[in-house]
Amino acid sequence: AGIVGAMLSLAGASYQGVFRNPLVDPYLLGAAAGAGLGATLVFAYGRSGTVDWPVDPLPMAAFIGALAAVMVTYAFGASFGGTGLTLVLSGVAVAALCTAVQQFVLLRNSDVIEEVYSWISGRLSTATWSDVRLVLPYVLVATVVLLLHRRHLDVLRVGDEEAATLGAEVRRMRLVVVIAATLGTAAVVSVSGLIGFVGIMVPHLVRLVFSSSYRWVLPMSIIVGASFLILADVPGRAFEQGGETPIGVVTAFL
Repeated sequence: AGIVGAMLSLAGASYQGVFRNPLVDPYLLGAAAGAGLGATLVFAYGRSGTVDWPVDPLPMAAFIGALAAVMVTYAFGASFGGTGLTLVLSGVAVAALCTAVQQFVLLRNSDVIEEVYSWISGRLSTATWSDVRLVLPYVLVATVVLLLHRRHLDVLRVGDEEAATLGAEVRRMRLVVVIAATLGTAAVVSVSGLIGFVGIMVPHLVRLVFSSSYRWVLPMSIIVGASFLILADVPGRAFEQGGETPIGVVTAFL
């Protein structure tokens, strides 16, 4: 919970900075839709018993789906100028495409709908130490890269053209931040499912309490995000008799 909350919050704050949009979250460029499609394909076809997988294919499929969706988004956006606006519009289009394919698969495999929506709602109850070891290297690399760019995100707040006149390589900076944030997001989503609103709520809480400078926003988002998701996991475990309310439902309610 701590790793997932910290990474989603850090990625959300980084996306908000690089796109200069306060409504951006870690799933902006289609990571959530891609991960959901990958997971749906595994539930529908990968666990039928005809293939003996040496490891659980679900995290791998979600991870690859998230990365692939963002890569396609960035390729489309870059072909039309690579600005923040074109990337966002490309993300909307790719997410719609992934969602359409996912719905088509679910219509043909209605027996897995409950499993798919349980995964999409987010869950931490099935986490093991192997999941921690699986995602930690990706999260550490992404965290280091994003923290090293926190001053650059402050420069981007003045706008792309103004930042360029100050010597910033805007396109390279945006690409590096997007890759790092997406890598970390894809890693944690692959084991936790789609936990919404953490990446948009926590950075704003940090700005309200501490500072709007990204020199503060990024490191504090890590601490507050980890604490937030650990605490948010408590109600779902405590109030549900004989089961657990998905943590994505709790965060959406908050």
